[in-house]
Amino acid sequence: MNVLCILGHPRTESFCGALADAYREGAEEAGVEVRSLAVADLEFDPDVRAESPTDQHLEDDLRAAQRLIGWADHLAFVYPNWWGTMPARLKGFFDRVFEPGFAFAEYDEGEGAGHAELLDDKTAELLVTMDMPPWVYRWIYRQPGTNAVKRATLGYAGVRTTRVTELGPIESSTLEEREGWLERARERGRTLATGPESRTARATRKAKTWLGALRLQFYPMACLAYTIGALAAGNSSDVFDSGVYWLGFGFLFFLEAATVLSNEYYDYETDRQNTFAGPFTGGSQVLVDDALSVRELRTGIGVTLVLATGFGIIAVAAGAGSTVATASAVAVLAVLSLGYTAPPLELSYRTLGEVTVAWTHSIGVLLIGFLVLGGSWREPEPWLLGVPFLLAVFPSITLAGVPDYAADRAVGKRTIAVRFGIGGAGAVAMGTAVLAALIAVGWYLTGLVPDAYGPAIVLSVPHALGICWLLRRRLDEAAGAQRIDGLMIASLSYIAWFAVVPLYGLL
Repeated sequence: MNVLCILGHPRTESFCGALADAYREGAEEAGVEVRSLAVADLEFDPDVRAESPTDQHLEDDLRAAQRLIGWADHLAFVYPNWWGTMPARLKGFFDRVFEPGFAFAEYDEGEGAGHAELLDDKTAELLVTMDMPPWVYRWIYRQPGTNAVKRATLGYAGVRTTRVTELGPIESSTLEEREGWLERARERGRTLATGPESRTARATRKAKTWLGALRLQFYPMACLAYTIGALAAGNSSDVFDSGVYWLGFGFLFFLEAATVLSNEYYDYETDRQNTFAGPFTGGSQVLVDDALSVRELRTGIGVTLVLATGFGIIAVAAGAGSTVATASAVAVLAVLSLGYTAPPLELSYRTLGEVTVAWTHSIGVLLIGFLVLGGSWREPEPWLLGVPFLLAVFPSITLAGVPDYAADRAVGKRTIAVRFGIGGAGAVAMGTAVLAALIAVGWYLTGLVPDAYGPAIVLSVPHALGICWLLRRRLDEAAGAQRIDGLMIASLSYIAWFAVVPLYGLL
């Protein structure tokens, strides 16, 4: 591991300078290669005088600093906290060195305006001195300087800060305290022998990575549909006390997890090429960002498949409905869910992905809930409840192909957006949104599904019309792929009418 220790104090003969020396000593004892850089020794103009840092001549010392940063795997910044933040010279160093093209790259396309992190292969840590107790700085002043460096500067460039060590108060400290702090800095350097972060920090980060890979924000849709089916089949007071309900719930949860992880695995190439990935599209990027290895992801898929299979078998055996019908519904749901991206079906590559997701997250799971609680597949309730739910899912899953359009097209993935164009995807989203509202209102007015739909479902109509208005205003065929987070929020929230209203009515 290559480590660069950057001293940000404007005087090298300072306590921060001694801390930087101690840190370097410890790092050398750890067996890593260490280089040092003192901002005070660099000759450069700390002010950005041009309109953009890239328009200003970069001094030789700053070019050398960029080369050192590029060489390093881990950056250690040692500096004092002055007026709540860093010294002016260190701020000028960041202003000049962390320029576009070196630390980040910007783009501006629709709602996709943002930036790319160019230093995301590096980690960092901060050693900060101050003339107040660290707890006061942390809890009373809320760490303005630390947050600025950690989040707004290093984080913007993709550098992940693994550790912050705050020392103080310096002015009133004793010789023994300062010697203890120097040893603490030396120990921080020694710990690099096992990597730039502690085992606890690594475990916590890995857990957060897995949570991100699971994409839990998409699970409520299927869980609500499943619960609606269960309530339609059984007495509402008994459903949540029923063990078989929770067995079916476990099956759905782990099947969804296995599906999401397999999508991450088989969609790697399109995710890698996707420059418009967001919270709703483009996958979780855990493979693209090397946050998880291929082996780890395969293990995750295997574990969740085993758990889904176990819960599914027990739910079928314990279910109150027909064993054959329940087993068939479970098997079909599993095949379609996993076949969304997994071979040999690869339904999302055949313009069948949107239909598959709409089915599995509406009628498919709703029917399972109905069957395990004793209902029959011949009864009309699950089908009538599922039709508007299915249509309501269509707008969001169809529009999810818009940001992914260019990447999907490049790898041969035939989504609705790729096959019919972005305008065609918008037309499908508008049509299914309006149709879902009209059918649900029709069920309410005719009483085809007693108690499930109340007058509140009428409010889905203006929501559908609002989606149409946004689509006509936002989507432009000539614009190509783009981030459409606002549209995605509008279309995903639309599903709530067909989940919450019947759920409330059936309880």
